[in-house]
Amino acid sequence: MLPLAVLLQTAPQHGPPPSNAVAQSAIAELRSPYCPGLMLEVCPSPQAELLRDSIRDLAAAGETKDEIVAWMLDRHGEEWRAIPRRSGVGLWAWIVPPLALLGAGAWLARRGSRLRRTAPPPVTPGEISPADQARLDAELRELERIG
Repeated sequence: MLPLAVLLQTAPQHGPPPSNAVAQSAIAELRSPYCPGLMLEVCPSPQAELLRDSIRDLAAAGETKDEIVAWMLDRHGEEWRAIPRRSGVGLWAWIVPPLALLGAGAWLARRGSRLRRTAPPPVTPGEISPADQARLDAELRELERIG
C-alpha cells in the first residue's frame, strides 16, 4: 500500500487546466471581428471558433491574458477590445459615465426641490371662491340642460 503523500502527488487534477482559465478570461475581453456586435465567446462563426482555438493554444503555450489580448488586437485592431483600457483615452470610458450619472442626479435633485418650492398649494374642496362657485353652478345647469 502506498503512503498518502505519494497518492496525493499522483492523483489526477480535477477541473480545467490553468491555461484554460487564462484563455477564457482573454476571450471574455474581446469582441468578435467575425460577428459584429457579439462577444468572441458567443460568436457562432467558424472563423471565431478558429480564433478561440488559437487563443487556447497561446494560453497553453504559457502566454498571459494580457499578451493574448494584445496579440489579437495587433492582428485585428483595437476596435475589438470589449473592455476599455484603464489608461490613456480609454480612461475616459471609466470616468465619464459615472460623472454624467452624478451630474444628472444632482440636476434632478435641484430641479425637484425648485419645483416643490414654486408649486401652488393644493386646493381643497372647501376653498372655492364665490365667483368660481357661481361659474361652476352655471356650467352644471348647462350640462343638465344638454344631457
